[in-house]
Amino acid sequence: MKTKLVLAIAGIITLCSFVLSKKEEAFTVDTGSSSIEWVAGKVGGEHSGVIKLSSGTLGFDGNNLKSGSFTIDMTTMAVTDIKGNSAQNLLNHLKSDDFFSVAKNPSATFQVTKVASTGADRVQISGNLTIKGISNAISFPASVKKQKNVVVAVANGVKVDRTKYDIKYRSKSFFGDIGDKAIDDEFTLNIKLAAKK
Repeated sequence: MKTKLVLAIAGIITLCSFVLSKKEEAFTVDTGSSSIEWVAGKVGGEHSGVIKLSSGTLGFDGNNLKSGSFTIDMTTMAVTDIKGNSAQNLLNHLKSDDFFSVAKNPSATFQVTKVASTGADRVQISGNLTIKGISNAISFPASVKKQKNVVVAVANGVKVDRTKYDIKYRSKSFFGDIGDKAIDDEFTLNIKLAAKK
């Protein structure tokens, strides 16, 4: 009887240790130290700007990124490559229903679904990006560095096809005769996340 009891207790302790070892360590994204740069191309040039995050978390098992999500505050979108009225007019257009419908959709989100290691501090991240309430799967390489209670994750050149989010304004894919007024279907994001435990 005592032997069975001891074995039962040992089994419970082993199970608890296993569960605890699988528990993810949570890091909260520091929105003030994090940034997203956007770059959108068109015939004969491009425009660029920045946008802020409103929240985010990253989950780690040891030094390995396992999960994550962040929310983008679309109302903070800014244009940085031009100034004055030109910048404001472009920003107003980007926030309009021709593009991101910011009044109706003030937030965009990204939810990690898979992380695959590709080398030292290098990973391939897959997840769902939601813009204007429409979700699509995207995948991109990133560097993730964890040092004690601080994490820095960087992903440059993340390609997003705007037409998959019902943003078709001046897209050659939908308006073949638009000529030199075309805007590229894909825009690029350069993402830097800083997170703390």
